[in-house]
Amino acid sequence: MPDTFATHVLSVTTGRTETVTDLTEDCAQFLARSAPGRDGLLNIFVPHATAGIAILETGAGSDDDLLTALQDLLPADERWRHRHGTPGHGRDHVLPALVPPHATLPVIGGRLELGTWQSVCLVDTNISNHNRQVRLSFFG
Repeated sequence: MPDTFATHVLSVTTGRTETVTDLTEDCAQFLARSAPGRDGLLNIFVPHATAGIAILETGAGSDDDLLTALQDLLPADERWRHRHGTPGHGRDHVLPALVPPHATLPVIGGRLELGTWQSVCLVDTNISNHNRQVRLSFFG
């Protein structure tokens, strides 16, 4: 009987600008190795206080629209009580309340069940920490 649980940690370099990084292919490769032909759930978790996981369309402007919306909602200015790092860094610590640090998605036949235009994305507004870990865990 195959294992019912598999996990893997991705190391992602996001750079020194606010980013939305598409992890869909990384998820697909993990599932191909860990869950070929199986049904279950994929959990994506980023153990950082200043990053989140989003399911959204990429490449057609939605990823940039998300960053713009976050800049409007959470401006990088001096209003934040959390005051270390770059100016306005406190906003980065509020991000996970709006873009949660996790997502759990169905896996059918070893493949991630996403809508036509959906992608799994790491959202990172913290320009001071550009090295991120993302844990992928399959239950099935």
